[in-house]
Amino acid sequence: MNDNLWTRCNSCQRILYKADILENLSVCPACSFHFRISASERLAMLFDDGQFEVFDHAILPVDFLKFVDTQKYSQRLGDNQKKTSLPEATVNAVGTMGGIKVVISAMDFAFMGGSMGSVVGEKITRAAERAVREKTPLIIVSCSGGARMQEGALSLMQLIKTSAALARLEEAKLPFISVITDPTTGGTTASYAMLGDINIAEPNALIGFAGPRVIEQTIKEKLPKGFQRSEFLLKHGMLDDVMQRKNLRAYIIRALRLFLNRPQ
Repeated sequence: MNDNLWTRCNSCQRILYKADILENLSVCPACSFHFRISASERLAMLFDDGQFEVFDHAILPVDFLKFVDTQKYSQRLGDNQKKTSLPEATVNAVGTMGGIKVVISAMDFAFMGGSMGSVVGEKITRAAERAVREKTPLIIVSCSGGARMQEGALSLMQLIKTSAALARLEEAKLPFISVITDPTTGGTTASYAMLGDINIAEPNALIGFAGPRVIEQTIKEKLPKGFQRSEFLLKHGMLDDVMQRKNLRAYIIRALRLFLNRPQ
């Protein structure tokens, strides 16, 4: 089989025609498994007619700590920039949804696992600040392994920086909708991902802070199966809804009209 035409579903293990998956918004037509998609695909899916304007695109990360693990952080950044054609792990854009002007910041897992470094924190903050300035709602689509270890404490500082920016958005009485996708973990979950006026997740998304083994070793208890999946979190009050990708745009538009008191 030609790898460019066929792929295997990560969930049901069926061999599928790629075009069928793409036509179904990168969702398995057999079992509804939601494949990860890029930030640009996410933005095109949400904005009216797939039209949007990217901003703050030229902010580049810096290797302040001269960090080295299996390779230099600066080299790792360069490799990921080349692989994804992105300067960092999130893309900020402005456009309309259902005719309502919105600012969206969408994370891309393909860039170092969507990890949150200083530039990601800066761009999330700038997205919130632009929303306040232009009096528009803010949507953040999270897909992240958490804070970026190569930046040490600088990455951890982004938790309070982004949370403070969202607090200013709240003071301005502007809605913030958090869309949580697979996976969203670590410092991302511990900051902006769970601070939405409504928190919506895609089906079966992995959402949590620490890993199951760490939690079990800490509390000395065996945890239930799937306790970090979106359906479990919805059942236990940590999420407001779980929404299929095909219905997500219409759901957000409806929520925006409700928040802004703009009946269709």
